[in-house]
Amino acid sequence: MQVRARTLRLAHRGDWRHAPENSIEAMTAALAIAACDGLELDVRRSSDGVPVVIHDETLERVQGRPDRVEALPAAVLDTHGIPALADLLAAVHRRAFLDVELKGTHDRAVVEVLAAARGAELRDTVVSSFEPATIERVRGLAPAWPCWLNSQTLDADVVATAAAIGCRGVSIWFEAIDERTMATARAAGLEVAAWTVRRRATYDRLARLGVAAVCVEAAALDG
Repeated sequence: MQVRARTLRLAHRGDWRHAPENSIEAMTAALAIAACDGLELDVRRSSDGVPVVIHDETLERVQGRPDRVEALPAAVLDTHGIPALADLLAAVHRRAFLDVELKGTHDRAVVEVLAAARGAELRDTVVSSFEPATIERVRGLAPAWPCWLNSQTLDADVVATAAAIGCRGVSIWFEAIDERTMATARAAGLEVAAWTVRRRATYDRLARLGVAAVCVEAAALDG
C-alpha cells in the first residue's frame, strides 16, 4: 500500500460552478483554487474511437441534447463542449494529480493518449473504473499503471476483486468508509480513495482515517 504524505483533494469533474462539468474550463477553474491538488474526470469513447471527457452516456443532462456519446464523432462532440481527452490533458498542469475514470469499454487508444501526456510510467495519475474488466484491459496493456476499483461499498468482496486484478487501491462512496472498512482494505495492501464530498468537515474526517485522496466539490473544494 502506498502511503501519501497527506490526503489529496481532487475536484470532482472540475469546478462545475464556473463551467460545465468535465469541460476544460471547469478543470482549469478548479486548478486555480489553492486547496485543489488535482482532478477527477470521466472518459468515454466517441463513435470514431477517440477518448472523450464526459460522465453520462448521453448529452441530455449537461448539454441538453438526446444524442448518445458513442453515436457521435469526437469533432462533433467538441462543438458541444465535450473535449477529447488529449486536449484536456494538454490544457491542465502536469503537476496536477489525475483520477481518470473510464466509463464503458476502452481499448489501446486511451492508454496511448495517457502515456503521451503523462509518460510511460503514468506520472501523478491513476486509472479508475467501476468495471473490473475495464481495469483488466488497461493493465493488460500497461501492467505497471496504478489503478483503483470504484465501488459503492467497501467490503471483503470488493477488496478481494481489487487485489485479484492488481489494483493499487479502491475508490469508495465516502459514507462506506470508517475505521473497520479502512482496516479491511489495509490488510490487503490497498490504499483507499473516497467520493464525492461536499463538506470540509467530511474531508477532514476522511483525512484523519488516512484515505489517499478525496473527490470533492462545492465548499469542500474551496478548503
